[in-house]
Amino acid sequence: MYAIIEKGGKQYKITEGERIKLEKLDVPEGNDVQIKEVLAVNDGAKTVIGNPYVEGVYVSGKVIGHGRHKKVIVFKYKRRKDYKKKIGHRQHYTELLVEKIYTEAQDGA
Repeated sequence: MYAIIEKGGKQYKITEGERIKLEKLDVPEGNDVQIKEVLAVNDGAKTVIGNPYVEGVYVSGKVIGHGRHKKVIVFKYKRRKDYKKKIGHRQHYTELLVEKIYTEAQDGA
């Protein structure tokens, strides 16, 4: 079973038990989080695609930690103009352990 979720303007394909790095969430380490922005879900037999989200499906996970990605260098340069500019950027992220993908049939609601 896998699901495609949307978080922080990006889309992620996730499975149960997987660790993923999402855009930074304001949730303390060790807390549970529910992601309701599920774009599609596949249970092995059929695929359900939302419009834009699938109703009644959500992903439950636990926040493992927060961190920063490796540095990305941005170098701007204009030839013959003596213009050079070097900037670095490190994006913040939240590492999440995907515990379960809940659908209507499993949820019982």
